[in-house]
Amino acid sequence: MTIPRGTAQSPKYQRLAADLRRRIAEGEFTTDAALPVESELERQYGVARNTVRLAVDVLVNEGRLVRLQGKGTYLREHPVLDHRAYGPTLAPAPRDCLAAPSGVYLGEAADAGRELGTDFEMTIVRARVDIAERLGLRPGEAIVVRRQLRLLDREPYSIEESHYRAGLAAGTPLMEPDPVDGGDETVLAALGRTEIGAVDHLVARMPGPEEAQWFQGGPGVPLVVQTRVTYDRRGPVRVIETRYSADRCRLVYGVGDLGARTTLPAPAAPVDPGRMTAGTEPARADAP
Repeated sequence: MTIPRGTAQSPKYQRLAADLRRRIAEGEFTTDAALPVESELERQYGVARNTVRLAVDVLVNEGRLVRLQGKGTYLREHPVLDHRAYGPTLAPAPRDCLAAPSGVYLGEAADAGRELGTDFEMTIVRARVDIAERLGLRPGEAIVVRRQLRLLDREPYSIEESHYRAGLAAGTPLMEPDPVDGGDETVLAALGRTEIGAVDHLVARMPGPEEAQWFQGGPGVPLVVQTRVTYDRRGPVRVIETRYSADRCRLVYGVGDLGARTTLPAPAAPVDPGRMTAGTEPARADAP
């Protein structure tokens, strides 16, 4: 077995890491068996021990592999859950997920045969500059933050924080340190602030120390941060910031009229950039 040729600037350990990614993607290794030991990979590829170690380090940092003391190196698999971030209403769903985000998460977990758990807390904090701007407040004004730490099969999945003006939340169940039956949306509707539209901002960034500790991901695994500003006819209602570990969630958006479909099409498997070569591209969603 040889390491694939790369560019002149591509170090040998990076090319070895790319070939190990390929073998993982093709199912050569399984989660219940350790990968070949370093000496075996040396023999397979005809490289030095340090080259193997550096290549494995790359995949550990990416969250693909995990070293277990005294046991070996294993695949670190996090089943990816498709979250329907927003889209036109599809039968048989009675409402889209803008109206009932908590229900959407529960339904998606149930459909995937997984158990959703949530830890909840409420705090009053000073608004960050970006949150204040989106809510039409002055930076530093008091806001109410309702935080949900979601776990799938007891593994960290997402951190969701809903930010409200203190004046809107005052005297309502939004000030209580417990989830609201039917979701916060029921409280907003009772206040005459039914959300009818939203704007999403999506960014990817590396986690901070506290986020990395909670998500327990590889040091090279980024977060996908979805910041949703919801509106009624009077203006912005709340800002919902949700952080996902990029190796555990895939956000799905429906666009346009999907009335001819009863369910969203299954998303294609992600394309590993390390496996793409010149002249290739991911398959189009509308390809036959």
